[in-house]
Amino acid sequence: MQPLKLKKHEHLFLVFNGEIYNYKLLRDQFGFEFETNCDTEIIIHLYAYGGIEFCVKHLHGVFAFILADVRNNKVFYARDTFGVRPLFTLDQLPNSSTPGYSVVASEVKALMTAYKNCPRGTARVNIHPPAHFSDYDLCPRSGNITFVRRERFHEIWEKPVYSVNEFPAGSGTLEKVRHALENAVDVRMMADCKLGCLLSGGLDSSLICALVKKQMSKWGCNYPLETFAIGLDKNSSDLCAAQKVADHIGSTHHAIVKTKEEFLSCLDQLIYQIETYDVTTIRSSVVMHFLCQYIKQNSQCKILFSGEGSDEVTQGYIYFFNAPSDREAYEESIRLLNDLYLFDVLRADRTTAAHGLELRVPFLDHYFVHTYLQLPNEEKKPINNMEKYTLRKAFDNLNLIPDEILWRRKEACSDGVSPQERSWFSILKEHLENQISDAEFSIASDLYPYNTPKTKEAFYYRKKFEEFYPDQSHLTPYHWMPKWCGEQTDPSARTLSHYHNA
Repeated sequence: MQPLKLKKHEHLFLVFNGEIYNYKLLRDQFGFEFETNCDTEIIIHLYAYGGIEFCVKHLHGVFAFILADVRNNKVFYARDTFGVRPLFTLDQLPNSSTPGYSVVASEVKALMTAYKNCPRGTARVNIHPPAHFSDYDLCPRSGNITFVRRERFHEIWEKPVYSVNEFPAGSGTLEKVRHALENAVDVRMMADCKLGCLLSGGLDSSLICALVKKQMSKWGCNYPLETFAIGLDKNSSDLCAAQKVADHIGSTHHAIVKTKEEFLSCLDQLIYQIETYDVTTIRSSVVMHFLCQYIKQNSQCKILFSGEGSDEVTQGYIYFFNAPSDREAYEESIRLLNDLYLFDVLRADRTTAAHGLELRVPFLDHYFVHTYLQLPNEEKKPINNMEKYTLRKAFDNLNLIPDEILWRRKEACSDGVSPQERSWFSILKEHLENQISDAEFSIASDLYPYNTPKTKEAFYYRKKFEEFYPDQSHLTPYHWMPKWCGEQTDPSARTLSHYHNA
């Protein structure tokens, strides 16, 4: 029931989206008396105890919330460190005829009517940045709301303020990495509905699936673990690899095969759903859309685990082989993590939430990220011609997943669903070549001077985005592309020379 209000703090009202994994620990640590059994309640208690910055720094979880303090005429917005939960705002400046106001939502589409009703130039839809809280003053007489400040409360490399299950003293690099990831899965196992796992057959999702399976008996999950994989062909590399993992860990596995026509049919709907025109995000969102649609229709699983975030933390993208130095590789990893909310995290949230599902992402656990980023730079980079070497080595010789999967090379989501000889990105490009005329494409820079599309595929996505979300192109500040690859024109890993050499 929202807004949440407590008898003890009747002046505080909370609207919340997310999951706080450490709410019981915080409740016991500070002696808070709960009026509900809901994790949401901890936010009100923490704010009343120590203020907004104290509150957000102690939250271990994913969240976007609005907290109104009517006694002190304050309103606060806050969003988790990596922006796993979305938060958008529309701020209307006060003028002679209209009081200032702020509209807040989890999706851009919810703000478009309000935006269109604002006088031109007086309002703007904005993404509330991750790891920040915003502070507003509210005037009870006029109704005006005035922006006061916005502050970052957590840097991604910092150790969390809240208590964590730290690794034993004297642990080596591999023990630290393994302990931190196992703990990240463990704290996310709390659930009042059925758990499942997305399983591409790559290293990241396979490790998470195996760790979830390992934890199920401890958490009283007395049902078989269901895993889900998808492909355009029954012989796609992802489907074949995922089956090997499922057989190894003993999960109830679903192998979903779709046709290219089905994949192509959802593009317009998908762009409206995920609210971006970024090429690589849309390509992989098609895959995840059909995966989540199947889970919604054919399973009782409501909470899904996935391997999102690993490539950013562990320098897993193929282009890291070309990094000019270990330091620049580390800085690129930080940049990717700070921008995840614009790309992979956006995709993961929208495609799951659109089907009423919740995604949990252990690789984006504060403590795991802190632990991995604190490793020496030479231990984070590709080693022995293998990306994510340290992560792989941390789980070597444990028989958690098959060795051939533990040491399987990186395969991008939108590529692994298709056979090697005909990639999903090639199918898309060929199809959309016929949807945009040469004459239309020739004026791309006139139509879209900001983030001008360089291909007909990109042009098509931008055109549809503008139909749904006019004047909102700033919400995708740039197109995701690999670095250090020369004049690269396509984001697919299958176009990189290192991929083919491997």
